[in-house]
Amino acid sequence: MFRFIRAIMPRSDNFFELFEAQAKKAQEAALTLRRIVDGGPGTAENCALLSRQEEEADQISYEVLQSIRRSFITPFDRSDIKALSTSLDDAIDQMNKTGKTALLYDVTAFEPNMRAMADGVITLSNIVAEALPLMRNIATNSARLHALVGEISRIEEQSDRLNDEGLQLLFRAKKEDALGFIVGSQLYDHLEKVCDRFEDVAHVMGDIVIEHV
Repeated sequence: MFRFIRAIMPRSDNFFELFEAQAKKAQEAALTLRRIVDGGPGTAENCALLSRQEEEADQISYEVLQSIRRSFITPFDRSDIKALSTSLDDAIDQMNKTGKTALLYDVTAFEPNMRAMADGVITLSNIVAEALPLMRNIATNSARLHALVGEISRIEEQSDRLNDEGLQLLFRAKKEDALGFIVGSQLYDHLEKVCDRFEDVAHVMGDIVIEHV
């Protein structure tokens, strides 16, 4: 009887396609973010591109929420689906906030540690893009998923160190430029939050793996 009920109730099999679309958009946004912190005359154009990519990511996140509402059967817990999508969307949102800050204060030159953190964001987005398709078969891919979750945490810790070091160097360089330090610290804050949100994605994935293995 339960099998029959499952067969006739609404379900959606597109969650993984949506997750993977979000991950691809995160990769695109990460590359744009990296071009932003390269600085130069193309900064404003790249900030505008990142804003469009963030809007596209929002639409995918909205589609995930709509699929949750429509579906009786989901591949794993609804709260985990929402948390996974939201965390990834938040990472892209923080990338966009980095660009908005640069645009607002007309920043076209960035610190070396900012570029290093943006390199880390690219790596994080690539790891998530590898991991999400593996969630289609958690039991088979659990060992690899655990390894990828651990790698995300390692890179996030590295970003913490880059952030702290960068702020210290910025303070020393901007002792006579309070506004410059405030703007730079805001940029560092958003970059660090990008990495934090990717770690949130990793935590959700790790919890799902534990629940299903």
